[in-house]
Amino acid sequence: MPGPADVSEPADVPRPEPAVEPDTVPAPEARPAPAPEAPAVPAAGAAALAPPDAVRGPRRRGRTAALIGAALVLGLVAGTCTGYLVQADREPTKLPPLSQPVLTQAKGEGPEPLSASQDRRVRTDGDLRKLLLKKPRGAKDAEWLGEAGRWLDLAGLAEYYTYPDEAFGDLLQDEFRRAVETAWEVDNSYTVEIRLAQFRQEDYPAAADASDDAQRWAEAVANKNWEIPGSGNGRAYVMTEPESGPGQVPVYGARAHAWRGDIAVDVWVTGLEPVSRKTIVNLAKRQLEQL
Repeated sequence: MPGPADVSEPADVPRPEPAVEPDTVPAPEARPAPAPEAPAVPAAGAAALAPPDAVRGPRRRGRTAALIGAALVLGLVAGTCTGYLVQADREPTKLPPLSQPVLTQAKGEGPEPLSASQDRRVRTDGDLRKLLLKKPRGAKDAEWLGEAGRWLDLAGLAEYYTYPDEAFGDLLQDEFRRAVETAWEVDNSYTVEIRLAQFRQEDYPAAADASDDAQRWAEAVANKNWEIPGSGNGRAYVMTEPESGPGQVPVYGARAHAWRGDIAVDVWVTGLEPVSRKTIVNLAKRQLEQL
């Protein structure tokens, strides 16, 4: 047998080419990165060694929400059906009768109506001029007035204010109803003027507001004032300084303002001498008693 040294290589066996050094291989041109391929399914043996997350496929989303929504719908449907069945088994509720029981009328006579002297509304709805205070004995009617008691319309009452046009609108807004006035002179020493203004008072107590406004105007001038006895809301004012103008004689004044129900009461006293507290307070008190 020939030895190992005698064995020669066949002539047709290809020889391996020598390895090419990395430095001699030309660099490939830059190419876009290939799209990621789907992961290949590992073999049975490889699956045993791979981690669980690598073997388990992508988890479905929304299954839990869908189950919860379906359960809610089924719950509502079941509740509705149960309520309907419970209500269907109950007896129908009886409706109240259309005719109500008749209230028994009280027997006997009712309370007697108030007399004219007790019912203030009866007095004030009559002739308002009769409620004006009468002039005292020895006094004479004021020349400028014309008559002892006269009616005043809306325009006539507004003329007594400093700004008649504004007063006209205010009185109209305050639901002015009617007014009366009277005036007299005593021994040519002082003059008394009394005015009653009545309001409808459908929206608010306009008589009380008119009296309050008059009192604020009186307090704006130097004065001494007192509460009118028994009025509860009236005050009497005596002005401490006379009013005068160029070529005019100084005139002293006093005033009182109060209200009763829907009637505002205004009393003025003017004279050449200072007006006493007793004079203005007594006049206001007696006029309020008339109401």
